[in-house]
Amino acid sequence: MSRDVIFVDPLAPRAYSGAPGALGGLGGTEASLVRICESLAAERPVTVLQAARDGAPEMVGGVRYDRLNLKRPIACAPTVIVVVNSWKVAIKLARMHPDARVIVWQHVFPGRHNRALAPALTAAGITVVCVSATHARWLRDFLGADAPAISYIHNAIPDDLSPDGTPRDRNLLLFASSPHKGLRQVYRRFETLRQTYPRLRLAVADPGYLSWPAGPVPDGVLPLGRTSQAGLARWMRRAICLFYPQDQFAETFGLVIAEANAVGCPALLHRGLGANDEVASDVSQCLDTTDARAIAARIGTWRAAGGDRPLALPRPEFRLSRVVREWTTLLAPTQVRERQSLTLSI
Repeated sequence: MSRDVIFVDPLAPRAYSGAPGALGGLGGTEASLVRICESLAAERPVTVLQAARDGAPEMVGGVRYDRLNLKRPIACAPTVIVVVNSWKVAIKLARMHPDARVIVWQHVFPGRHNRALAPALTAAGITVVCVSATHARWLRDFLGADAPAISYIHNAIPDDLSPDGTPRDRNLLLFASSPHKGLRQVYRRFETLRQTYPRLRLAVADPGYLSWPAGPVPDGVLPLGRTSQAGLARWMRRAICLFYPQDQFAETFGLVIAEANAVGCPALLHRGLGANDEVASDVSQCLDTTDARAIAARIGTWRAAGGDRPLALPRPEFRLSRVVREWTTLLAPTQVRERQSLTLSI
C-alpha cells in the first residue's frame, strides 16, 4: 500500500517514536513531529523516516517508523514529503521524486550558508513551513528576493493540557529548557532576584540532549534533570512562573512556554525576543529582563496572587486538534486546497 505522506528527519541524534519513553532526552521538534504524525495517521497513512534509525520498521501510534536511505528513492512513491530543517535533503528528495510535493518544516533559524540554497528551493517548487509568524517573517527577511513560498503552522500542545487546581508554591520558579537557552544568564538574574525574595527556589529541568556550561549554580537551585512530560506539567502547575529571563537565545516558537500557559503557569520572558510575544498568552509575561526591578515587581505580583487560580490561559490556536486541521489543509491535494481557499474568501 502506498504511504502517501512521508516525514523525513535527517538530523535527530537518535531514533524516536511515540512509544513510552522514546522521546526522553530530545526536544520540542521531535515531540511536535510525533504529535502531528499520530493525529494525521488517524485519517491517512503516515511514515516517518529517520537517518538515525537502524533495524526493522516499527508501527507506533498508527505511524510507521523506518530508516532513511538517501542513496535510493523512497519505495512507497509518496505524494507529499515533509523534511525537518534540512534544505539539502529536501532538494535531493525533490530530484528523486519529481511527482511529489516537498515541504521543509523549519524549526530553527537557519545559518548564513542556507541563503545559497534558497534559489534551488524556489526552482524545485519546495515550500517552507515555519513554526510561528515571527519565525516566518524573519526567514523572509533573511532570504530576501530569493525566498521560496514561506508560511507557518504553530507547534501543538495537547488538547487536554489544563490547570487542575494544584496549589501554587509562592517561592517556586521553574526553568525547563536545555541549558544552552540562556541558563547562565537565568542563574545570574535569579541570584539578583533572591536579594528581594531570599526564600525563592529555582527548579531546573534539563531535557539532556546537549551538555552546556552554565557557570556556578546559585543557592536555591533544585536540579530536576530529565523529567517526563507528565512530571514537568506537575512542576508547572506548582510554580509561580516559568522563569526565562534571558535575552540571548531566541525561540522560533517556544513549546514549553505554550505548555506552561496551558496549565495556568505564566512565563517571565524577554520582550521582543524571538517568538516570545507571539506565544505568551498575555502581554504581562513579556518585559525587559535586563531590568532587575521589573523582574522583581512582576514576580511580586504573581506571588501575591497565591492560591490555585490560573495566572495564565491556554491559547486555542496552539491546541493539537486545531494545528492538525491546518496540517490537513496544507497536505491536501492542490485542487482541494485551492477550493478551500476560495470558499474562505467568499
